[in-house]
Amino acid sequence: MEERMTDTTALGRAGKLPSGRHQYTRDYVVGHQISRILTAVIEVAGTEGFGQLTVEAIIGRAEVSRSTFYEHFRNKDDAFMQAHDMMANRVIDQVVLAYERETDALERLRAGLSAFLAFLANEPLAARAFIVESMAAGPEVADRHDEGKRAFIQMVEDNLRELFPRYPDPGLTAETLVGGIHDVVHTRIRRGETADLPGLLDGLLNVFAIPDAEEWGPPGAAG
Repeated sequence: MEERMTDTTALGRAGKLPSGRHQYTRDYVVGHQISRILTAVIEVAGTEGFGQLTVEAIIGRAEVSRSTFYEHFRNKDDAFMQAHDMMANRVIDQVVLAYERETDALERLRAGLSAFLAFLANEPLAARAFIVESMAAGPEVADRHDEGKRAFIQMVEDNLRELFPRYPDPGLTAETLVGGIHDVVHTRIRRGETADLPGLLDGLLNVFAIPDAEEWGPPGAAG
């Protein structure tokens, strides 16, 4: 299945289309323009921070005109929101793909977390824009970011219920676990240690070591 231009896969910068007459459809041209702009948003936010994200900086990096930018986005906040959503969708897609390949609950958690860390390490600019700079982008982006985290929280909760069906309040436990992992990842990215994230996998998995696990397992599982 052909990917849409707006996916900006692997943050590759789409080259400028030739000026003058060409064979491209209007839809392709629009998708190409949006792709260049969203990639530029991620690059500016990921290198200079959200505070330096301006329309001027975006269009300069994307090499598009101001009028082209405003054909597709209301303002720089709208562009950042759409870039954030694009990154969130890509992260979730990769995590779910890895997660669903496994059948064992613990292996699903390992695969999903490994995919999450690998994605961020492979795309450090996107990682900084998505994890760190989105926290400075205002309440609307923060709410959208929380929506993305809830997808991960639900995955963890589902597996806690499978592993420990008698465990009290697995939803709160899942929220705490995901929040803790997110905080560790946020700190490492902010410190410039994004490339080291995959090496944290085993340590982060230790947070799933539930105290007195046998007590909360299926009936008859203990002793």
